[in-house]
Amino acid sequence: MASLDSPHGRNSDGFLTGKLLIAMPGMPDARFERSVIFICSHSADGALGLIVNKPLEGLPFRELMSTMKIPVTDATPSVPVMFGGPMETDRGYVLHSNESRNVQASMSVTSEISLTPTVDILRSIARGTGPQKFLFALGYAGWGPGQIEDEIAGNGWIHCDADTDIIFRGDAAAKWQLALAKLGANVSGLSSDVGHA
Repeated sequence: MASLDSPHGRNSDGFLTGKLLIAMPGMPDARFERSVIFICSHSADGALGLIVNKPLEGLPFRELMSTMKIPVTDATPSVPVMFGGPMETDRGYVLHSNESRNVQASMSVTSEISLTPTVDILRSIARGTGPQKFLFALGYAGWGPGQIEDEIAGNGWIHCDADTDIIFRGDAAAKWQLALAKLGANVSGLSSDVGHA
């Protein structure tokens, strides 16, 4: 997993840490079209986040656990695995509610949400003893120094406060419009040319 450069998972100078990044209509990179990304870390060194609304086709969580030799039970959730982003797509990350803090490698991003990159939490989830709310993603989205700021200035993204109801919602297809609605934005009224002369 990429370094998050913080002993407690929080960057005091990272204004987007713990926020939702929402792709604007007209996003030029097809990988991020209509994406909603939870920003796990943002500092002067760059940013790291997980796309929370792009299920990987044909890869349910239960099937992936079996492939990883993690025993599944009747308590193993039947949920999709998410495409977390185009970087290191062979690595998995669990975004989850904070009631399960017994995992050493967990990084608290907000008071409600943590990120854990270990197999131990997957075993707990497969047994039905993991966190109440979770999302498992393969890969992540990453930006170098100043890159995310430039993309926001170029009207590629807007952002809002994180909402666990959106992040962990079962209906991934609805997350983009719900995130925009948090800002009071009407999709038809948004333009990728806002601010351009």
